[in-house]
Amino acid sequence: MGKKGVSKKIVSRVFNYLAKYRFLILLSLILATASSVCSLYVPMAIGDAIDHILGPNMVDMHMVIAICIKVLIIVGISALSLWIMNVINNRVALSISAEIRKECYSHIQKLPVSYIDGHSYGDVVSRIISDVDTFSDGMLMGFTQFFTGVVTIVGTMVFMVVLSPVVAAIVFVLTPISLLTANFIATRTFSMFKDQSIAKGNVTSIVDESISNLKVTRSFNMEQATIDKFKQANEALSKTALKATFFSSLTNPSTRFVNCIVYAAVALSGAMIVMSGGSLYVGGLVALLSYANQYTKPFNEISSVFAELQNAFACIGRIFDLIDTEPLPDESYKAEVEACRGAIGMENVCFSYTKDKPLIEDFNIQVKPGMRVAIVGPTGCGKTTMINLLMRFYEPDSGLITLDGQDAASYTRSSLRRKFGMVLQETWLKNASVRDNIRMGRPDATEQEIVDACKRARCHNFIMKMPNGYNTIIGNDMDNLSQGQRQLLCIARVMLCSPEMCILDEATSSIDTRTEIKIQQAFEQLMKGKTSFIVAHRLSTIQNADIIVVMNNGQIVEMGTHEELMAKGGFYQELFTKARSSI
Repeated sequence: MGKKGVSKKIVSRVFNYLAKYRFLILLSLILATASSVCSLYVPMAIGDAIDHILGPNMVDMHMVIAICIKVLIIVGISALSLWIMNVINNRVALSISAEIRKECYSHIQKLPVSYIDGHSYGDVVSRIISDVDTFSDGMLMGFTQFFTGVVTIVGTMVFMVVLSPVVAAIVFVLTPISLLTANFIATRTFSMFKDQSIAKGNVTSIVDESISNLKVTRSFNMEQATIDKFKQANEALSKTALKATFFSSLTNPSTRFVNCIVYAAVALSGAMIVMSGGSLYVGGLVALLSYANQYTKPFNEISSVFAELQNAFACIGRIFDLIDTEPLPDESYKAEVEACRGAIGMENVCFSYTKDKPLIEDFNIQVKPGMRVAIVGPTGCGKTTMINLLMRFYEPDSGLITLDGQDAASYTRSSLRRKFGMVLQETWLKNASVRDNIRMGRPDATEQEIVDACKRARCHNFIMKMPNGYNTIIGNDMDNLSQGQRQLLCIARVMLCSPEMCILDEATSSIDTRTEIKIQQAFEQLMKGKTSFIVAHRLSTIQNADIIVVMNNGQIVEMGTHEELMAKGGFYQELFTKARSSI
């Protein structure tokens, strides 16, 4: 994309979307032509009527009435054609915007987690919602005003040539001045509108962040800091928007000035022809002046369209940047994970989120089927990163991760993830009923299976106390559930799926001690005979693990059972002692 104007690649891609609606666009062009031709015939008919009014008691009333009736019919046809054209243009523009949104949303599902982690949610939302709306509005304006404007300009020139070739030639010579003026300003506003779109995304991101974390903001008395941050971003948006709007608004008055020169030239040259006794009469001069006004008017509209299109193309450029982001590679040729024993191996695994900051280096571990593996260590040591690698949210930079002795990368991600049940510290519930949230991983689950899973997760009782029981509508942003209750529902969701392997990443961190004891009992039943990975800061919850992996700075520093590690008197004992002293 060029900095000064719209790239040909973007225009070509937009035309690819338009090609799907070529029949409707062709029909719209025909209707635009019909509407414009009808509108252009009216001044000539009025001029003809004027020429039939020669003076007092010399009016050909029959011809004047006939012409007036003809004008009314033509105006009616023009209005009907314009209305149908607008309906078609709205349908095309809105259909394309819906198609682009669908393409964006579908593409997001295929993007690597690294893209989502590297972009603010507000910016992504702004591209799909705000930028698509701006593009749709610009495209709609292009359909409704650009088509009719071009047809009006061409048709006006034809009628003017019929009435007076000399006057038409004068207008034709002056026309490029208006076009060059509009183009000069429009090409310099593209980068301004692009900056405006980026600033708008920043504001959306801040608003999304502030609203979703409002309680945290208030608990730390950060309201004023948040307001100041928003003001700064909002002022940046105001400046970029004002700059873009100001420069784009210069187009209209500049072209109007040129158009006034055109109108004056038509009036002067036409009057001289009439006074010299040429083939042009008063009615024809009136028609020419009307055509001069109609001829210049589309240039003002088209100049506005150019400014709006610059904004639209800047937005669609950001949308295409999202769509063009490299998705996850196709895995249709890979095998599906069928039977799974749950043997996990990590051999010489290295990984870093950024190349200049190594995180996990030469990580090695062999987990036998049914083993319960606890992963402990200080914050930032790589515990959650290891889980991300197991779930293939990220791929290792080097090394090998195996499942039952086979390279995990040889299986499809979806089939691999179906073998894991994952409960995270951060809960997520969709805006739906309790039942739909719990059976997310198993849409075909029976009512009894759902209830049994909730009883094992110790959440059945409080669900039944809700207004509509399992039919109660809940959501991630609603306050009708405590954080602990949300966690219990997420645990019930995994219990319903009963996967071959489990990952519990701080799964009980939001639950009180009494409830945690009950949950641990349920987890004992859930994890029985299954390979399980438990990430926990509460070291008291993982003492019964078959093996405890102690991590620090992305590497395994110790490994063994609780008793073995305590007997070593090393890093684990230090962590455990600090944890007990802080209780």
